[in-house]
Amino acid sequence: MIEIAPTTAWGLLGLAPLLLYVVLVFRDVDILAATAICVVLGALLSHQTPVSFGAALANGMSSFLALVGLIIMLGRGLGEVLNATKVSHTIVHRIIYGIGVDTEKKAMLGIMAACMVIVGLLGTMAGGNAIIAPIVLPVAAAVGLSRSTVGVIFQAVGEEALILGPFTPPVITLLGLTGLGYGEMLLYVSGPVALITLAVTWLMIQRIQRNTRESNPYQPPEETRRFEPTARNRRATAVFVLCFLAAVVYGIAVKAPTSFVIVIMLGLSVITGLVGGLRFDEILSHVARGMAGNVGLFLLFLLLDPFIVFVDKAGGFAALTALIKPMMEIGGKPAIVVAGGFLGAFGISGATVTTMKLLHEMFGQLLGSHGVSMLAWALALVVATRVNNFVFPGANMASSLGFAESVDMKSMLRNGWTVGACQLTFLILYSLLVA
Repeated sequence: MIEIAPTTAWGLLGLAPLLLYVVLVFRDVDILAATAICVVLGALLSHQTPVSFGAALANGMSSFLALVGLIIMLGRGLGEVLNATKVSHTIVHRIIYGIGVDTEKKAMLGIMAACMVIVGLLGTMAGGNAIIAPIVLPVAAAVGLSRSTVGVIFQAVGEEALILGPFTPPVITLLGLTGLGYGEMLLYVSGPVALITLAVTWLMIQRIQRNTRESNPYQPPEETRRFEPTARNRRATAVFVLCFLAAVVYGIAVKAPTSFVIVIMLGLSVITGLVGGLRFDEILSHVARGMAGNVGLFLLFLLLDPFIVFVDKAGGFAALTALIKPMMEIGGKPAIVVAGGFLGAFGISGATVTTMKLLHEMFGQLLGSHGVSMLAWALALVVATRVNNFVFPGANMASSLGFAESVDMKSMLRNGWTVGACQLTFLILYSLLVA
């Protein structure tokens, strides 16, 4: 039996904001409102004064999370420019019609490729699928893909694109927390997880397609207006792709910090917009309009820094470490990695960046004292956030259903639980070998 020291028991009270956050989010309270409530509770438990509370908020402006929030806003702004110049549409068009889609399997591959590229570039599932859907749904209808199949593809591929794209919020956060390089992360962490997910999903959608081909089909439109890129669209797309690849290569070569992404987002927006026929003031207008759509997320990340600081000052993380340390001693480093992955998958819900940051803070002392491999811990963070999105019917799953014009939640969950089980199994095996 584990004895809890009085100081530890009192320190566990400092975890109340975190526990309340989990309860509120699972009860479908808006995540920004839930975070704000928990910040206030954390301030009370850590005995903050109005002056120190204001100082904590000001410090949050210069935090890593605030930087990620700004990058997310700029990414949304870049997405607006790509949409206005039809660059995103041209990329999808080339993928779909370049493959020569005339069978079910080719259509599946084409939609998967389009989803992977666009979501990976934009860093948002909802924004990426919103661009993809009008172009690929007529193709899916023409070859007989069911709504259920397309919905599963949208979510499964979109989730993995978010951990593969070099400038997506989860990747930027993961690299910042673990100190890993992008290539190392891609080869040993995100790449294997994505490969497992895509392989399992490919097998699952074959079965889903057989079972829903007749019961949940698209109605092919009598006349479909096919998007045809103009010469200017093609030119802007070529410039965007070349500049994007050059930025990735340069960033890896010089080991550029996270702040470099700000320059990339703004630079790509301006260059692509000018080549695509937009005036400079129009480009800035599109960027500002896109950024405005993510102000809520920026405020969320701004509040998250004092949230974590207050829990730490109240003794919550130290008490949690003292409580679970004896259990971790028994299982060693693999137990820490597996515990973090499972806790994130089933115990913490919300924005991916938020979950990663909270888990990293909760297990930070144990990671350092036990010398846990950052590769293994990075995998735990990735699996935690992917599994949570796959096994619970959250925003990503619902939006994927909506863009696919489907209501078949059962197929989404069936694929999600299968993928989640495979990812967690891989995490356990990986932790035994690498942690």
